[in-house]
Amino acid sequence: QVQLVESGGGLVQAGGSLRLSCAASGRTLSNYVMGWFRQAPGKERDIVAVISRSGGSINYADSVKGRFTISRDNAENTVYLQMNSLKPEDTAVYYCAAATRMSWTTRRYDYDYWGQGTQVTVSS
Repeated sequence: QVQLVESGGGLVQAGGSLRLSCAASGRTLSNYVMGWFRQAPGKERDIVAVISRSGGSINYADSVKGRFTISRDNAENTVYLQMNSLKPEDTAVYYCAAATRMSWTTRRYDYDYWGQGTQVTVSS
């Protein structure tokens, strides 16, 4: 069992930055592909970024490329999402998730463990 806890969300003006953290307990994160997802009101939960077990492979949604950076510190059992140049359309609840059965995946349904989410609100 893996417990994931996100932090770092909040209210920020457009153009600002936030850094989200996802701390894990129960199992070591180095065994898992990790992803950040987001869900805006009335919309599907969509992939934002994915990072491989070693951190050597990364994938971003087109909407965040060049603005967001995913990283992981396996020694600290933590995954991060640095978000720069934030836009109002980035407003959503952000979730981190762990995929335990796949060596690489961007599909929401392949992720087995989820955090509770952290709210990010970007004002215009």
